Amino acid sequence: MRKLRMGMVGGGLGSFMGGVHRKASALDGMIELVAGAFSSTVEKSKATGRELYLDEHRCYGSFEEMLLKEKELPAEERIDFITIVTPNHLHFEPAKMALENGFHVVCDKPMTLTVDQAKVLEGLVKKTGLLFALTHNYSGNAMVKQARQMVINGDIGDIIKVQVQYLQGWMADELDEQASIKPWRADPKKSGIGGSLADIGTHAEQLVRYITNMDITEIASDLGRIGEGRILDNDGNLLFRMQNGAKGSMTISQVALGEENDLAIRVYGTKGSIKWEQENSTRLAVQFSGEPVKTFTPDGYGIYPDVREVSRVPKGHPEGYLEAFANIYKSFATHLSAIVQNKEIEKPDYPTVHDGVKGVQFIYAAVASDKNNAAWKKPSDF
Repeated sequence: MRKLRMGMVGGGLGSFMGGVHRKASALDGMIELVAGAFSSTVEKSKATGRELYLDEHRCYGSFEEMLLKEKELPAEERIDFITIVTPNHLHFEPAKMALENGFHVVCDKPMTLTVDQAKVLEGLVKKTGLLFALTHNYSGNAMVKQARQMVINGDIGDIIKVQVQYLQGWMADELDEQASIKPWRADPKKSGIGGSLADIGTHAEQLVRYITNMDITEIASDLGRIGEGRILDNDGNLLFRMQNGAKGSMTISQVALGEENDLAIRVYGTKGSIKWEQENSTRLAVQFSGEPVKTFTPDGYGIYPDVREVSRVPKGHPEGYLEAFANIYKSFATHLSAIVQNKEIEKPDYPTVHDGVKGVQFIYAAVASDKNNAAWKKPSDF
């Protein structure tokens, strides 16, 4: 038994996501950050390392240098996996090189810029047997897991309708300055063909698939590009069909003035319905036919045992964003630790490379649909 050794790609000083990943990965004491290529220069990378009390000799100027030098270290010293917390266009190359050199991977979403890149990573994972986790952190929330278990166990019957939304307003005040304030988010070469689709739409899409335990089979998309010179979408409405014939709708926006992080999902079945809101994440509202609304909470009454295991504090104490993020890392670390110890483990509960492929296919299908006057498109065709 030992801590797993993590190397980070990106996440230098001032990086929001770098801080989130470091806090979340450390929360359960299973992972230790020991190395990193945090920035575009070795000087900046070492400056981050000093702030984090790391050995300066393991703070590298590039991910290539980190992977090659770490590979030369004795097995009991080198990193076990890398975490990629860079802008979208810098996900593929470090993930590919890590897998080719025997390192497991944790990566931010969307996994890659293109479907072809995503399928390359999927093929490498299959070929090498290495682990790949995608940090769709909302699926780590205890109440999301409760919702999934209730659907899988048939508590609310057959799914007939799904509604999901992800609304933010932070772009509304900088519509004409986005290219200068958030340059990579406004550049298709760095963000990919999807704007809000990639940033928040993939979270909504994965949440639908995770809770319902079904794929989205078709999409009809009407996207908005609001603001002068805007190339990538920052608003959109989508209809979708699921593999059991259920219908769904999705609304995404980053120009919804006044909204903060309003991710919410409603799942309607033949016996009942479920509602979960990220901004009130410790409450799961369930309505059974002919009964009053029931509210489930982490560690509360009626929680499935495997859901209770991911709740860290007694009932009535709030858990949120970081804890959900940490649950992804904990599940990944539990899986990887079992491999290190040559132990068997049940199917792990974290998003994988396959979710990454489906997420990029979703982006491509939605953009293609929008270009064809909201014609229905199948993600599986991309």
